[in-house]
Amino acid sequence: MLGVLKVNQIIEIRPGIVSKDEQGNQKCTPIYSRITSLYAEQNELQFAVPGGLIGVGTTMDPTLTRADRLVGQVLGEMGSLPEVYAELEVSFQLLMRLIGVRTKEKEKQMKVSKLSKGEILMVNIGSMSAGAKVIGVKKGLMKVQLTVPVCTTIKEKVALSRRVERHWRLIGSGQIEAGTTIPVPPPRL
Repeated sequence: MLGVLKVNQIIEIRPGIVSKDEQGNQKCTPIYSRITSLYAEQNELQFAVPGGLIGVGTTMDPTLTRADRLVGQVLGEMGSLPEVYAELEVSFQLLMRLIGVRTKEKEKQMKVSKLSKGEILMVNIGSMSAGAKVIGVKKGLMKVQLTVPVCTTIKEKVALSRRVERHWRLIGSGQIEAGTTIPVPPPRL
């Protein structure tokens, strides 16, 4: 989204490997690697700028990337990535009606009910999808605890979804206002 990637550059991927410490708190260990190749379609590149899809070849162990485990993680120059958050405060706006869901009586669309404390939502931030438990709601502002840590910035846009009839349905959007960060260990290179 910003910056330049170059062949032989050392990169960082956040949040990286997520685990829990002895107390049960989430911790994340960023992945550090070196770029070995850059591709856009069939063209080999020496550097890549924002816009379009870029294939990034690295020295990373391939088992880290199996089963799309790195989807939603952020890649960038070492030391330049945003913070990793475990809780977020989001200012939000709900839709008036659910899209694509009809009630049986008059074939009208269902209304979106208000958010409630303890409710489980799905939050989409960039390409990352994370479960989120609502731990507080005030007029147009909610605090959520994420099931997985997310590397993002304040003022980033988010999409909110709720489980309706066994499907995740879009119920609103929002913007990150604040959050609780997870400490990221410094690189050991």
